[in-house]
Formats: sequence, C-alpha cells, structure tokens
Amino acid sequence: MILDEKQFKKAQFFESTKRVINLGLVMGCLGLEIAIFAYHWIFHFQHSVVEPLRDFYFKGHVLEITIYAVILFLFSNMYGGMRLGYLKNSEIVFSQLFATFLAEIFIYGELSLMAFQLFHPTYFIYMGVEQLAVVAIYIPVVNKIYRHIFPPRKLLLIYGSRNPDELKGKFESRKDKYRIVDSISADGGFETVRKRISDDLVSGKCNGVIIGDISEEARKPIIKYCYGNSIRFYLLPKINDVILSGSEELHVFDSPILLSREYSLTVEQRVIKRTIDIVFSLLLIIVTSPFMLLTALAVWLCDRGPILYKQIRCTRGGREFTIYKFRSMRIDAEKDGVARLASKGDPRITPVGKFIRKCRLDELPQLFNILRGDMSFIGPRPERPEIIEQYVEIMPEFAYRMKVKAGLAGFAQVYGKYNTTPYDKLKLDLIYIENYSVMLDLKLMLLTLKVLLWPDSTEGIEKEQITALKNGKDDSPRQED
Repeated sequence: MILDEKQFKKAQFFESTKRVINLGLVMGCLGLEIAIFAYHWIFHFQHSVVEPLRDFYFKGHVLEITIYAVILFLFSNMYGGMRLGYLKNSEIVFSQLFATFLAEIFIYGELSLMAFQLFHPTYFIYMGVEQLAVVAIYIPVVNKIYRHIFPPRKLLLIYGSRNPDELKGKFESRKDKYRIVDSISADGGFETVRKRISDDLVSGKCNGVIIGDISEEARKPIIKYCYGNSIRFYLLPKINDVILSGSEELHVFDSPILLSREYSLTVEQRVIKRTIDIVFSLLLIIVTSPFMLLTALAVWLCDRGPILYKQIRCTRGGREFTIYKFRSMRIDAEKDGVARLASKGDPRITPVGKFIRKCRLDELPQLFNILRGDMSFIGPRPERPEIIEQYVEIMPEFAYRMKVKAGLAGFAQVYGKYNTTPYDKLKLDLIYIENYSVMLDLKLMLLTLKVLLWPDSTEGIEKEQITALKNGKDDSPRQED
C-alpha cells in the first residue's frame, strides 16, 4: 500500500464525513420545501379535500406529507437537485426548481382528484414562490460552504500521444470540483508513471488520478496498481469498455463469463417500445397541434418560404428515411450542396428560426416520423448519410449506433450537448444501446423535459468544427485504441 494504515483510515473517514455532510445539506433543502408544503396542507389545502374527522386527522396529515416528500425526493434525485458539490450552482438550482415544479403538478392532480374538481391554484402559487425563494437562496449558500469545507480534488493526469489540452480544458471548466496539479505521459513506461503516482500521493500533491486516452496496453498495469492500492482514479472509457458495460454475467461454469448478445433489443422490448412510441406520439400530436399551427404560420410569414424542412437521415440498419422539421434556416442555407452543422451565431438561421430552435418547436413534426415508425422517442439522433460516411472514415464504430432505431432524443442529448465531440456522443449512444431497458427509456423521456429548458443543450458547434472533423484534420482518438 502507498499509504500506511493510519493514513488510509484517515482518508476513509474524510470521504465518509464528506458524504454525510453532503446528504445533510441536501436534506436541509428538501426539509424546508416539505415544511412549506406541510404548512399549506394543514392550513389551506386539507379543508378543500377532506372532512376534519378526528380519526383521520393525524394519520391523514402524515400520509399526505409523506406522499409529497417521496415524490419530491424522487424527482430531485432524478434531475440532479441533490448533486450538491457536483453540479454548478445554476444547474443545481434549476434542477431542484424543475423537480419541485413537477412534484407540485403531481400533488395538484392528486388533490384535484380528492376534491372531485380542479383545485384552486392560488395557494399553490404562493407555495411555489416560497419554495423558489428557499431553493434560490439556500443552495448557493450551502454549496459555497460545502466547497469551502471540501476544496477541489487535486489530480494527476496520465495522458498518451494525444494532446492533453482538450481533456485539461474539460476538467478546468469545473475548477470548483477538480484541479489538475500534475501531468505525465504514459509513453515513459509504467515504472515512471507508478513512481510519479506514489510520490504525488505520499507528498499530498494530489489525491486522485485521471487515466486519459492512452492505449489499452499501457493502461492495464496503471488500473491494477490504482485498484490494488485503493487510489481513486477517473478513466476515459474505450469503445470496448462501453460495449462490455452492458454484457450479461453468466455462471454456468466455474469461470465467470460475460455474454454480449447479437441483438440489441429483445422481441418483448421492441413491442413495448413501439407501443410507447405510438401512444405518446398520438397524444403529443393532439396536445401540441395548436403550437404546430402557430409555428407553421410564423415560419411562412418570416420569408414566405417552405414551412417544413425535409432531409434524408438514417435509422436502424442504415435504412434511409425523410425527417421533417419546421424550417429554421434560410431557403438557400446549403445552396452549395455541402452538409454542415449549425455553428454558434450561424447567420443562416432566421429570426423565427432562433426562437423555435431555443424552444425546440422545430422538432415537433418529428412526432409524425415516430408515429410512422421511422424513429423512436429515445435513441441515437439520426444523421445524414454523407455525414455518417465522414464519421465512419475516422470512427468505424460509428456504425454501431444504427443497431437500434434512431430517436428524437437520447443518452447523448441528455448527458451531452449539441457541441459535444462526435467520439464522446458515440460512447454515450453506445452506453444507451448496451444498457437498454424500458425503465431507462422512461427515465430519459422525463430527463429530456429538463434538457429542453436548459440553454447549454441548444448551443451550436464551434465555427472551426466541420461535422466529424476539425479543420479537415483527423482529430479522433482512434489512434489510441
């Protein structure tokens, strides 16, 4: 062991204390919100839904407040409102407010059913404003306290032949949580890397390791060394790692076996997924039809051009289909015939187009693609055939995305951004494919609601990034696999 037993126990105690304090601070916010609901339930809501019978009184209060507490906890956990110390202040506040909003909608529906009529919203609005104030003030304050008690983790970066600046930039964007204090190339050999890790940990210079995009051969001894010495390490997974993450464990012999199936979704999963697509697409087409009519009118009035934008995309097995969107760019946006992604501040986007892109109204016609069976609600975003060709040239594994039907939203949209690199999007999509379940689909559908309202997800790519390439150069990590 690099650390002696005393140092190891001290590190263990530190991490345990950190988790307890984190949980306590989070529960403080939830507790205040629940207390606000309890006040309004006791003094306002209950009188409209139940008779104040003594036998029901105390138990009824406890039951209703518990229901609200459970719903709020589940939504907060799902949307990241409990990720204190992990997400940025603005993200935690937004996530918690969004979770609170959904919890209130749920409870409003429940109380309306209990009252046999639509519940009067006045006190719900008061309650929402009070909870908004609590979240907006409480979270930034306790997050600052938490980060003061637990400063950023100091890390040693181990990199390969690729320039480490891009990875450093990712971690430096979260200086509140991570700080790269040292770096070393894996090209110097395992013994050199091992000595640096040992020296940095013993001296206290760092307390964790980042294993970057280095070759599988070089990283094996580093992973074993870190694991064997209980050293925290962050690993950038390879495509192989992602594929194996969804494998099934078999214990038919005395040797463990990992099974990766030849098909992605079972027959039952495909039937359930298609049923969900049909039911929800029909419902959403009905609900959003007024918005679609208004959007169509706005697009036409802007420049008297076509309302819909049609384009050939690829879905499962590489099958081509025509995707429909409300047109957000000028009619001559691609008059040169060259396919290119939208960039930040793209002049080709019309004034109406900027608005409908921000609100995602331009995506609504794809509900008809889902109803037809070209797409699903959740799955890898469909790409154009010519762009797929560019990606496959530098990332042959990009074709793996088409093992399942293309989707309106997916893992890469929920956990990435519009300008996330193609290689990272590929890994995110493969995580979805390899870990598919109906519950995962439902979870991603709920998480997509948050993504639609978070501005980072609508950013364009940087101007110098042209589809799969940057400046026409091969900048993919393939050389490291």
